[in-house]
Amino acid sequence: MDAELERWRLILGEAASELGDLGERAAARDAALDWLYGRDESLGRRGIRRAGSRTRGGAGQTGGAGASTLSTPEWIGAVHRLFPTPTIERLERDAVERFRIDDLVTNPEVLRRIEPNQAMLRAVLTTKHLMNQEVLALARQLVNRVIRDLMERLATEVRQAFTGPRSRTPTRVPNSRNLDIRRTLRANLRHFQPDTGKVVIERPYFTTRSAKRMRPWQVVLLVDQSGSMLDSVIHSAVTAACLWGLPGIRTHLVAFDTTVVDLTRDVEDPVELLMKVQLGGGTDIAQAVQYAAGLIDNPRQAIVVLISDLYEGGNDFTLRREVASLVGQGTEVVALAALNDESGAVFNPFMGQQLADLGAHVGAMTPGELAGFLADTIGRS
Repeated sequence: MDAELERWRLILGEAASELGDLGERAAARDAALDWLYGRDESLGRRGIRRAGSRTRGGAGQTGGAGASTLSTPEWIGAVHRLFPTPTIERLERDAVERFRIDDLVTNPEVLRRIEPNQAMLRAVLTTKHLMNQEVLALARQLVNRVIRDLMERLATEVRQAFTGPRSRTPTRVPNSRNLDIRRTLRANLRHFQPDTGKVVIERPYFTTRSAKRMRPWQVVLLVDQSGSMLDSVIHSAVTAACLWGLPGIRTHLVAFDTTVVDLTRDVEDPVELLMKVQLGGGTDIAQAVQYAAGLIDNPRQAIVVLISDLYEGGNDFTLRREVASLVGQGTEVVALAALNDESGAVFNPFMGQQLADLGAHVGAMTPGELAGFLADTIGRS
């Protein structure tokens, strides 16, 4: 069977058996796919794929390779042996997010082999209560690897955002890094040599560079820890850790559902912080905003970032009153429906519009966009 037919045979499964027999490696791939996607009852009803009843390798060979014959560790081993990395990540993500195969992240043998990525991180955070101490230690290693990667990527964006405007003061001290190219060329254009096409630099000009001094600001991140906000919880922890070391900024991280938990003391260790987060429960946004208001020392030098889908389980009137009070005292209020890599989310548009009418900034951002917004706001002070 040629490669193109083999691909369609793997995609369509038993429905495409007339395309021909699969070779040994392709049959193994088919078994791995069947172990996972054979669980989809809708495909079975449509006659596309049914676990454990597929033709294998050649005519007359049926069954024996479906969901009932592979353990999770065996499946992980097969997937890592048979597929390229992007496909491995997709299969593992579907296993934990679409089919809820919890032992993918609660089985120590699997955790030692699994590909660290954000899908696995989400799975660990939602199933950590099922883990014994051995599994929890392995899970923490996975969380650490994913968070370290996120930190490295976001730290660069944060540094760039907070580099800030720089003053340029003329100086007589020559330094190649501080050469003022535009002024130097403009002043020496009269020495242009047409025959060589070059400008002879008789006098170079230099400038000193000094970062604009920032007045101290408070940044309070309020994060809804309900299950639907998991991605935002992860990125909030990473964002807070990246902001923590910046001069002139005092960062707070507060998680909430129907209660409020101040996680600021753990901000420097986002792995430990995330392992402490308790996902799920109701939502009382007003109570969280009240808590944030109590943290603020100088209202005109503070930014409150509320990260929530804005479906208030508490008192809508109290929430609007608290936001209006913050805005009225000069505090910048940002209500984000999501803080993740896609900057898109489902949220309560009615409440979002009400908060916008009160003077809050409402939307969704990536962590890098939030860093840029904070830098712009602080830079205007």
